[in-house]
Amino acid sequence: MTSREQHDRMANAIRFLSMDAVEKANSGHPGLPMGCADIATVLFTRFLKYDPKAPHWPDRDRFILSAGHGSMLLYSLLHLTGYEDMTLDQIKHFRQLGSKTAGHPEYGHATGIETTTGPLGQGLANSVGFALGERIMNAAFGNDLVSHYTYVLAGDGCLMEGVSQEAIALAGHLKLNKLIVFWDNNNISIDGPVSLADNTDQVARFQASGWNASHIDGTDPEAIAYAIEAARHSDKPTMIACKTTIGFGAPTKAGTNKAHGSPLGADEIAGARKFFNWESPPFEIPADILDAWRAAGKAGAKPRADWEGRLAKAEPKLKAEFERRLAGKLPSNFDAVIADYKKKLSADKPKVATRKSSEMALEVINGAVPETIGGSADLTGSNNTKTSQTKNITPDDYGQRYVHYGIREHGMAAAINGLTLHGGLIAYGGTFMCFSDYARPSMRLSSLMGIRSIFVMTHDSIGLGEDGPTHQPVEHLAALRAIPNHNVFRPADAVETAECWQIALESEKTPSTLALTRQNLPTVRTEHSAKNLSSQGAYELAAASGEAAVTIFATGSEVEIALGARDLLEKHGHPTRVVSVPCFELFDKQSDDYRKKTIGNAPIKMAIEAGIRQGWDHLIGSDGIFVGMTGFGASGTIEQLYPHFGITAEAAAKAAEARLHAK
Repeated sequence: MTSREQHDRMANAIRFLSMDAVEKANSGHPGLPMGCADIATVLFTRFLKYDPKAPHWPDRDRFILSAGHGSMLLYSLLHLTGYEDMTLDQIKHFRQLGSKTAGHPEYGHATGIETTTGPLGQGLANSVGFALGERIMNAAFGNDLVSHYTYVLAGDGCLMEGVSQEAIALAGHLKLNKLIVFWDNNNISIDGPVSLADNTDQVARFQASGWNASHIDGTDPEAIAYAIEAARHSDKPTMIACKTTIGFGAPTKAGTNKAHGSPLGADEIAGARKFFNWESPPFEIPADILDAWRAAGKAGAKPRADWEGRLAKAEPKLKAEFERRLAGKLPSNFDAVIADYKKKLSADKPKVATRKSSEMALEVINGAVPETIGGSADLTGSNNTKTSQTKNITPDDYGQRYVHYGIREHGMAAAINGLTLHGGLIAYGGTFMCFSDYARPSMRLSSLMGIRSIFVMTHDSIGLGEDGPTHQPVEHLAALRAIPNHNVFRPADAVETAECWQIALESEKTPSTLALTRQNLPTVRTEHSAKNLSSQGAYELAAASGEAAVTIFATGSEVEIALGARDLLEKHGHPTRVVSVPCFELFDKQSDDYRKKTIGNAPIKMAIEAGIRQGWDHLIGSDGIFVGMTGFGASGTIEQLYPHFGITAEAAAKAAEARLHAK
């Protein structure tokens, strides 16, 4: 058998496993695996550095299927190369409840899946973080421990989505030359020919963004291999436009949108079997072909063992630090550092915006935790995300710790996820709270994946004043709180801000958003507490002078207003307590006893937050009083806007007293 014949049969194993699994599930996308099987075969048998027996090997190459609808391509590869959890039974249960073979690849469901893809463009945008993570870790630990590539398979949809331009522009600017993207250039989208909606010269577009890019025949293994080899010797990232046929081999559906998102049907599969001279029944791979695939999988054992040898011989301190970072564990003195810092804040009582409190906390954190990588979407001076330790990462110096993402909120959030998934790094990035709308798809996926991405959102309310309603978030807290497995923090002062940062860094399986003010706030936590009170989500900040008639719940900048309202109510003989609520999600996880005690039995319950009411009723009840926003903001100074919208201590006290008198 010639090498070309061997290649063809190995590629056909991918095609038929994919066709058969989609057919059995009566659901899925057979077209991409059939069209891209040659690309995948060349990559996984001749170039990709991986070991199915050690799937988390830190120096493996990463393969990211950005076109996640073609998931059976990845599942077939994982099964054929010998990943133990990707059994034939899993392939047969494609898209079935409880299987590892979900409709789109999901991080954590099976080994070998590097990131959750499906929403198009996400994998491509994640890959920028993966590739940058490799360069940052390489700068810290050297070629012996970190030197690998990031490969991406993207489709037309990935390149049409706007996030792709944010991603490729950033990758080109940073000269991430170990990033190699294959474009499945098949001219077909769901509606029909791509020409219905797009005529972009994608090669020219990538070249304009600082990439190498060229066209090849995506079914010619030697052309594919040559292009990969050239890419690996480049000083730029590379896009390889691979001319393919969707559903290649299907007699009437190949090259049409009918091969994209539905089973081919018995007649088409029979025709494809004839076309490829594939005589094996469904889900059966000829022994010699399976052996060849398993041999390809085993080839990674030696480079992995060599790498383990280099790690074992590394300088002990360097080795220990590398292993600590890869394990995702914080330095052993971290808690003590935060405790000392909190003690100082309670003594100093700074009156600063929580965006400034965040910068102050980061100055301490970044000094103690060397793996933090900061950044901002062109709002560094407003987000306060840069500290003395975080100098600019540039194409000439990956050994620094700050990324200027440019005005690319979605691309930044996706890259943060990639940095986090790469391992060894803790990434955070900032923008205005209002622009969480632009970052939200990636923020949602960080929650779905259960990873430690951290999003810094400043200018968190009408408190940003003159910029007006376009920039004043009112519904954004509620929208972000609606995402499952996402901790949304809105700290009231510098102490709570430090505590929220501590929780975010310690939350290995949950991403965090910090909502931070533009305006200065007083320190309300003047008594030092060794315990992280914010970790309870809500806690009594100020007790009532007697049995509480009113409980006021508040977050962030409105805690000061709540305390002012308490003073007024207490003066009028109405015992009032204030509960600070820095994080709904953490409060909901507390015991029933703690929750009941914190909510209390006061007949009047009130919440104060410069946003919409949604989400507050589970604390104050549907009959509770809400002092906040019911519509959009307005242009004006902060001194004008809070009274204009009735978010003041006087208005809150008046509303509580009206209810008390009514009772």
